Amino acid sequence: MSNLSYSKFTLENAKKNFELTLEEDRDLFDKIQPVQPSEILTTILREYIPLATAINTEKARSELLISQILADVRRQLNYRISLFSGTEFNVEAELGLQGYCDFLLSFSSEQYFLTAPVITIVEAKNENIIRGLGQCVASMVGAQLFNQRTGNPVKVIYGAVTTGTNWKFLTLEEKIVRIDALEYYVKEIDKILGIILQPFLSLIDK
Repeated sequence: MSNLSYSKFTLENAKKNFELTLEEDRDLFDKIQPVQPSEILTTILREYIPLATAINTEKARSELLISQILADVRRQLNYRISLFSGTEFNVEAELGLQGYCDFLLSFSSEQYFLTAPVITIVEAKNENIIRGLGQCVASMVGAQLFNQRTGNPVKVIYGAVTTGTNWKFLTLEEKIVRIDALEYYVKEIDKILGIILQPFLSLIDK
């Protein structure tokens, strides 16, 4: 299995290889409080959404939309978390937990290198969100193992697969993967921000 990487996983073989249970019928974030975007993000999205959708490549959507939204999460937390883009995240080659993650959010202000705990994994997909679920789940399993090995276990790992305009969220708790029944659109940016901020706010409040 060592020739596998995150990008090779489908949802089916991620479930099988890591002995996971899937739950797909719940609205996971119905009680999440929306968070208003900063003025900076509001201005950026107004300008960049039409541009990113016109260019319509994964790279454009990643640079113009996804990274801007995640940067606003960091901004709203007063830069107490770190954001990594296109980072090599090699955890366990024999399990296929290796390769690059599009975006990682870590509960640490250290930005020059990745420290535990990794809280959220975000995978960018140009069109097919469903196809990205396996890669995201494998990356979340990698984050779970990374956190355990560095002595910073986190109860729930969050994940998202997104085109920049559409967002699908997941959670991993022990061996249970929960895939949110809903899909969020960038016009619901306050809800998207609320979901991404939730695990960090929970840790800060402790």
